[in-house]
Amino acid sequence: MRVAFINQPWNAADPPVESGSVAIWVYEVARRLARSCQVAVYGNRCRVGKRAEYVEGVYYRYVSTLLDRSVLRALHLVSDLYRPSYPYFAHWLHYLGYAVKVSLDLRRTGCDIVHVQNLSQFVPIIRALNPAIGIVLHMHCEWLTQLDPGVVRRRLEKTDSVVGCSEYVTEKIRRRFPDLADRCRTIYNGVDVRSHGTRTGREDGAARRILFVGRISPDKGLHVLLEAFRKVVQERPAAQLDIVGPQAAPPVASVFRLADDPKVSALVSFCGRDYLTCLKEQVASQGLERVSFSGAVPHSALADRYAAADVYVQPSFTETFGVPIAEAMAAGVPAIGTRVGGIPEVIEDGTTGWLVESGDARALADAILRLLGDNDLRRSMGISARRRAVNRFSWEHIVHDLLSLYHNVSRTHEESFLESPGTSVLSPGAQPTGCQVR
Repeated sequence: MRVAFINQPWNAADPPVESGSVAIWVYEVARRLARSCQVAVYGNRCRVGKRAEYVEGVYYRYVSTLLDRSVLRALHLVSDLYRPSYPYFAHWLHYLGYAVKVSLDLRRTGCDIVHVQNLSQFVPIIRALNPAIGIVLHMHCEWLTQLDPGVVRRRLEKTDSVVGCSEYVTEKIRRRFPDLADRCRTIYNGVDVRSHGTRTGREDGAARRILFVGRISPDKGLHVLLEAFRKVVQERPAAQLDIVGPQAAPPVASVFRLADDPKVSALVSFCGRDYLTCLKEQVASQGLERVSFSGAVPHSALADRYAAADVYVQPSFTETFGVPIAEAMAAGVPAIGTRVGGIPEVIEDGTTGWLVESGDARALADAILRLLGDNDLRRSMGISARRRAVNRFSWEHIVHDLLSLYHNVSRTHEESFLESPGTSVLSPGAQPTGCQVR
């Protein structure tokens, strides 16, 4: 089977990928899938003159987005003129050049399955130029249920399968488009359960470490975590809070204005301010000396951070899955998360960690203190967390589920395509030579 992945054009796709959760997902899946399929990955050309390479059995094809940049600037300038349910990043002009170039190359090389990440506006372009290809649209966010339903429907009708990164995402799509529900399927995000081995025990007298990994952004709820930590250190003054990740607040339109949760919408109050500066001011005003901001850390270096942690905390107001939670669990670290989005599908409340309401600093502090103060509970939850990560979120499980999906899509699409009048098995101009670098 010949499979092509289309990366988000703003992500660096050249291997090894060390940042961007979606780009990491594509990289990890592609190199494992290449053991049984011909695999190509399309991405932005980040290095001048670099057009293609072959790494770990995967063909990486790099597409210039130079011509898209002027259009993107114009879209940003007029974004406030659009209706809220049709923001600039959902517009058909958003990275149109990138989509057309990839679609034309797919038409020339001929693949069985093309797997698109998040950008539903690419689907009609791919379908128009490649009628014989099976199209999988993979949603790592909630855009399909937040954007204009008429626009989304027209795109989904040209899609063979829609994948959600959690049942939370998938079920919302099914409810919004019930007649297309049979095309929807959940495939969880994955973690490398071998690199995130079980953590070693810490001496009882050692200072306890609390860890957060992710974007430094208001929707991640770090201001709530700092308030909770202030309460924690009143009882455990030696506790340490490590905050790892880059400052990368999402566009207002993509999170705050589209949200159906008033708690998320209220975060717009942070817009126009430097969130990291706000957090550091909060730390200084509350005298929280044992808080560290590590900034961006390569993904390959995170294993050591998880291994050093006693408790992992994800205080998000919105989260479709929560990859760092699963990574911490794979390292044998119990996790505390908010009861939002896909987090309850990752954390098994009371077994692998605790769930609390978003924005509730007191409940978050109580959960942290309970785990820090009970070595046996922390150890047993860590063991259960590791077991759940291995059984549910390993890359091997994800690739197995994807292969099943691809075979089903390929069979179903081929049958429906052959039944259509005036069609042939290959797109016009396509060559049955696989996704090859030329």
